[in-house]
Amino acid sequence: MKQNYFDFIICGAGASGLLLLKAIREDSFFNEKSILIIEKEIKNVNDRTWSYWESPNGSFDSILSKKWSKANFCSEDFDSDFDLNPYQYKMLRSAAFYQSIRNKYSKLKNTIFLNAEVKNIDSKNIMTEVITSEEKYQSKKVFNSLFDPKPMINQKKYPVLQQHFVGWFIKTKKPSFDSRKVFFMDFNIPQVQETRFIYVLPIDRHNALVEYTLFSENLLHFDDYETGIKAYLDSKGITEFEIEEKEQGNIPMTCFPFEKLNYRSLLHIGTAGGWTKASTGYTFMNTRRNIERLIPFLKTDAGLNTFTIKSRFRFYDLLFLDVLNRYNAHGSRLFTRMFKKNPPVKIFRFLDEKTNFIEELKIMASFSLTQKIWFLKALFKRIF
Repeated sequence: MKQNYFDFIICGAGASGLLLLKAIREDSFFNEKSILIIEKEIKNVNDRTWSYWESPNGSFDSILSKKWSKANFCSEDFDSDFDLNPYQYKMLRSAAFYQSIRNKYSKLKNTIFLNAEVKNIDSKNIMTEVITSEEKYQSKKVFNSLFDPKPMINQKKYPVLQQHFVGWFIKTKKPSFDSRKVFFMDFNIPQVQETRFIYVLPIDRHNALVEYTLFSENLLHFDDYETGIKAYLDSKGITEFEIEEKEQGNIPMTCFPFEKLNYRSLLHIGTAGGWTKASTGYTFMNTRRNIERLIPFLKTDAGLNTFTIKSRFRFYDLLFLDVLNRYNAHGSRLFTRMFKKNPPVKIFRFLDEKTNFIEELKIMASFSLTQKIWFLKALFKRIF
C-alpha cells in the first residue's frame, strides 16, 4: 500500500470499529473521505455473542440468530415472566456480523482493510501516527478500539468490577427449553458471597446458550464456571446433552474516565473508550448510541478530545458500582428489588438512558431502606 495518510483510521475491526465504519459509509457527507481499518487478522469466527434489546425492526435483523418477545427474571424469593413489548431481545453472533460488514464495505472506494498488528499509536496534537507491523500511517482522525486496561487498573478513585462468564452452546437429547423467552437473570444459584447468575438464551426446544455469569472483582478458574453450568443444568433435569461450542468473556464495569486518554486527533471507542454500560456490562447497543452522536460531531471538525459522553446516567452507574463493589454479596437483592418493584420495561428504558428524572427517582425509591442507606453513603463519599 503506497498511501500513508487517510482521513480516518480505525484501529481494530471488532464491533465498535465496524459499527463506526458502517455509520461513516452510510452518511453521504463522508463519501469522499478515505478510511483505513487495521486488524491483526481477518475476523470470520464466532468469537463473540452480542445480545441487546431494541424495537422489533433493527439494522441487523437479517443476520440475527434469534429474537424473543418475552423474558424471565428469577431469584430466591421472586420469579417473574414478563413481556418485552415494545422491545425484542436479540442475539447476534459475531461471525455473521463481521462477514456482513466486510462484504458490504470492503469493496467501496476509499475503504481499505489492512491485516496488520498495531504496534504503537503516537498522537502529536493535530496528527496521530499509527505504527503497524507493515508500515506507518497518519491521520487527523484516528479511532482506537484496542483496549489497554493499565490506566484503569492503576487507579483507586473508580471501582473496577468485571462481568465475566463462560457459556456453553448445548444441544439436548430431549426437548428442554421454552424457546419463546429469555432467562435474563436467574439468581437462584449459590452466590458464594458474590453476584452470580445464570443467563439462558434458548434458540429452540433442544438448543440454547447457557452462561454462568458474575459481576465481581476477580475471575474464577475456568473449571469453576463450567461446574456452575453443569450444576444448573442438573437442577433443571437436563443431563443428556452435547456441548457444541464454548465461549468465555470478561468485560470491565467501571466509570473510569477513558476520555482523558483522548487527544485532538485520537478518540478511543468501544470498551477502550468507556462505552461499555458500566452498571451492566452491555456494550453493543451502548456503542451504537455513542456512534449516533459521534457522526454529527465529526462534521464539525472539532478536536476528538472534546467529544464527551457525560450525563446523569453515568453518575447513577458510578453510585451503583460503588454499592455493588462494597456489597457484592448482596447484588442479587439489588437486582431483585429493581425488577420486583418496577415494570421491567421501565428498567430497560432506564438502562437505555431514556427515562426522565421523575421515573429515575421512582426506581431509586424502590430499593429497601438498607439499600437506600448504602446508596446515600456512596453519594456522600462522592460529594465530600
